[in-house]
Amino acid sequence: MTVLRTRMIEKLRLKNYSVRTEQAYVAAVAHFARHFGRSPDELGPDEIRQWQLYLQNEKQASWSYFNQAMSALRFFYREILGRDELIPRLSYMRRERRLPVVPSISEVGAFLDAIDNPEYRMVLTVVYACGLRLLEATRIEVRDIDSKRMLVHVRQGKGKKDRYVTLSPVLLEMLRSYWRQSRPKRLLFPAPDDPNKPLNPTTLQKHCQKVCLRGGMKKRITPRTLRHAFATHLLEGGANIRVVQTLLGHSSVHTTEIYTHVSDEAIRNVVSPLDRVPLHR
Repeated sequence: MTVLRTRMIEKLRLKNYSVRTEQAYVAAVAHFARHFGRSPDELGPDEIRQWQLYLQNEKQASWSYFNQAMSALRFFYREILGRDELIPRLSYMRRERRLPVVPSISEVGAFLDAIDNPEYRMVLTVVYACGLRLLEATRIEVRDIDSKRMLVHVRQGKGKKDRYVTLSPVLLEMLRSYWRQSRPKRLLFPAPDDPNKPLNPTTLQKHCQKVCLRGGMKKRITPRTLRHAFATHLLEGGANIRVVQTLLGHSSVHTTEIYTHVSDEAIRNVVSPLDRVPLHR
C-alpha cells in the first residue's frame, strides 16, 4: 500500500466516513492515477479536465458515479495534498431531475404476496412498513424491535446516524410470527451460511427483479421504490412532511419534498380554478 493511500484511509477514518465511502473514495483516486499511469500527487488541472471528459464522453458515467469521483478527488486534494486551489475545478455533474416510480398500496401488497421466500418477504415488508434503506433493514437486530414503545431502533444509518422509526401493530405481529418460525439469534435477518452476517442486499435486489418478471408487474418494484412508496403513502394519508423526513433519516427536508410531487392522491384532490369560474354554456 502506498504512503498516499495509507494517509487517505487514515484521514477518512479520523473524519468518521463510512467503510463504503472509504472504499469508493480510495478506488476513485486509484482509478484516476491508473488512467494516467502516474502518482495522483503528480496530476493537476490538465489531468483533472481530461479525466472529467473521459468519464462523461468515453465511460459515459452516471451523474452519481461522476459526482462521487469528484468528491473523492476533492477530499484527496484538500485533505491529503492541501491544494485547495484545485477544488473549484472539480465541479459536479448536474443531476437529472426525475420523479421516482411509486407503486400504489394495492401494488405493494401484490408484490409482497408474490415473494415465496419467507425471510425475503419479511425483510422487504420491513423496508416498506418502516421506510428503511435496504442496508438498514438487513442489519436490524432482534433487540432493536421495541414492542413496548412500538418503535424500531435503526442503528448507524446513512451518515452513521441512529434514529427511531414507527413499529406498526400489524408489522409487530408479522415479526413475532416470523421469529417463532425462524428463531433468529442476534440479527433478525441473518445470511443463510453465517448467522453473524446480514442477508446480502444484492441477493434481495435480484429476487425483487425475479418477482416482478414472474408476476408480470407493470411497475418495476425494488427495495428503493418500497421506501419511496412508504413516504408517498404517508403524505397521502396526511402525515406531516417533517415527520416523514425524520422517519426517512433525511438531513434536509428538501430531499423529502420530492415525494410531494409524486403523490397521486394529492394531485387528484386539487380543485382546478376552472371549476370556480361561472361559465354560461
